[in-house]
Amino acid sequence: MTMSIDLSPRPTVVEGSLGVEELTALTRSIAARPELWKPLVQFQDSGRWWTRLEAPDGVDVWLLTWLPSQGTELHDHGSSAAAFTIAAGTLTEFRPDAQGTPVPREFATGLTQTVDPGDLHDVLNGGTEPAVSIHAYSPPLTRMTYWATTDDGRLVPARTVDTDEPETDK
Repeated sequence: MTMSIDLSPRPTVVEGSLGVEELTALTRSIAARPELWKPLVQFQDSGRWWTRLEAPDGVDVWLLTWLPSQGTELHDHGSSAAAFTIAAGTLTEFRPDAQGTPVPREFATGLTQTVDPGDLHDVLNGGTEPAVSIHAYSPPLTRMTYWATTDDGRLVPARTVDTDEPETDK
């Protein structure tokens, strides 16, 4: 089945917000200092766990934990740019290609991925060990859109939620 993606209109970058390069530097610097985040780590069987970390103005930084098989749904971050660095373990990110087929990319400890405003992705701990990641969003998250595949293979918005957290209830 061939899938296609309708991403119009794409969100625009908000003036004064950090770009993915700055967010990458920020998440890497925090991940490299485990004394900042390791004492906060918690895991829960019911789903990913997260807590907000200190951040500069105009940025949200989150510590997220992932047990094996925990993941997200296909989503975007609205007008927010993002970066996430794997602080421990391994995570797999899936991004749809031009036909909408999810393409996996594995990220081990120390690696970083960026997400431009409007990009779609899904993240999963497909391994056997827990994982920890540091995420930064600028401007801070205010809206996320979750995507679904139609019977004819198109990716379409399923729901949009106003949120200031890295995950919302279904």
